[in-house]
Amino acid sequence: MRRAELAERLHQVRERIAAACAAAGRDVAEITLIAITKTRPASDVRLLYELGQRDYGENRDQEAAPKAARCADLPITWHFVGQLQTNKVASVARYADIIHSVDRLRLVRALGNAARRQERVLTCLIQVNLSGPDGDPGRGGAPADQVGPLAAAIASEAGLVLGGVMAVAPLGVPATGAFTRLAPAAAAVRAVRPAATIISAGMSGDLEEAVAADATHLRIGTALLGDRRPPLM
Repeated sequence: MRRAELAERLHQVRERIAAACAAAGRDVAEITLIAITKTRPASDVRLLYELGQRDYGENRDQEAAPKAARCADLPITWHFVGQLQTNKVASVARYADIIHSVDRLRLVRALGNAARRQERVLTCLIQVNLSGPDGDPGRGGAPADQVGPLAAAIASEAGLVLGGVMAVAPLGVPATGAFTRLAPAAAAVRAVRPAATIISAGMSGDLEEAVAADATHLRIGTALLGDRRPPLM
C-alpha cells in the first residue's frame, strides 16, 4: 500500500535528519524538508500531506503546473527547484511560492513582472554554482561574483522577496567541501537582507553533509518517494 510505504520512508528521512542535526549540534526545528515529487502523481502529494508533509518541490513546469492545480485545495508550499527559462516564468509564478533557481538578472526582472501582474509575492533564492571556474556549468547557478548584484536586484524588485541561497553539490566533488563554499554566498545575501537566511542544499544522498554545513532546507526525492519514474506529461 502506497500510504504505508510513504509513511515508512518519511519516518526514515526524518530519522536521518534528526541524527544529522544531533551530530551537528543543531535543532531539528531549523530544518524544512521539501518533498521533491517530480515524476510522481498528485496522489502522492495528497498522501504525504495526510502524513504531515507541507513543502513540495518540482523542477519542470509542464509537470508541476497541472499537479499544483490538482492539489490547489491543500494549504501547501510549492518550491520550484529546477533551472527556469524566462518563457516559463508566467506559468511558474501562478503556483510557486519559493523559486530556488534564480541565477541571472534577466530572470529577476521577468519574475518581478510576473509577480506584479498576478498580484503575488515570490520568495527568491539565488542558485550558486559551486563547481568553480573549471566546473560543470550544467549544474546551473550563478558564479560567486554575481551573488551580490543578484541579491541587490531581487531586493529592489517589487513583488519579490530575497530569501537566501541554493546549491547543488558538483559531481565528483565531496559534498562536505562543496557545501562549505556556500557560506560566503549566504553571507553576501544576508548583507543585503539580514532576514534572507534560507540555505537550500542537500538531497537524498548528501543531506547529512548539508545539515553539517548549515542548510535550512533539504530537497529530498528518491529517499522519500522511491526511484524516479518516466516524467509525467
